[in-house]
Amino acid sequence: MSKTVAGPEIEKLIQYLGRLPGLGPRSARKAALHLIKKREALMVPLAAAMTEAAEKIKICSTCGNIDTCDPCTICEDGRRDENMLVVVEEVGDLWALERAAVVNARYHVLGGHLSPLDGITPRDLNIASLVARVGEGPLKEVLLALNATVEGQSTAHYIQEELEGLGVTVSHLAHGVPVGGELDYLDEGTLAAAIKARKVL
Repeated sequence: MSKTVAGPEIEKLIQYLGRLPGLGPRSARKAALHLIKKREALMVPLAAAMTEAAEKIKICSTCGNIDTCDPCTICEDGRRDENMLVVVEEVGDLWALERAAVVNARYHVLGGHLSPLDGITPRDLNIASLVARVGEGPLKEVLLALNATVEGQSTAHYIQEELEGLGVTVSHLAHGVPVGGELDYLDEGTLAAAIKARKVL
């Protein structure tokens, strides 16, 4: 049994930091010590920012994005392409696409992927609302930007079947060799996907 080396408030801080992804007990202690050392410059403003965010964060009722307004900033942006809807698993995926600035469309966040082993069924995801949005129009294309995992691909297949007959083109991200990637370092699945998605020059 490990000894408590600090007061209950500090121990609680360490415990909560340890719940963050990528932070184990040791990393949580290091992060807590850093915050404490930089109390005025970092810890106090961070606590204020977290309190403010917790009070103002909203889930967009249209697309499932996280913002401080509902509908979110992206849904309210009139410059977005109304003909394309990009479907992602999580908000983090939406943010990644926005950072890359490669698409100027609207989004739909599923809230995860299908996983029968974990008890995650279509009812647990925002699939029904996606079908409703597509049915309302005026969409021409639905891009399934889901992860290249077994669960992601089975979710994409399920959604594709659900959207049949709604008059939209359903596309998905190309999978294969990443830009700058060397064949020797790629796994068999990635190489197989690259061969299947080959293009004529």
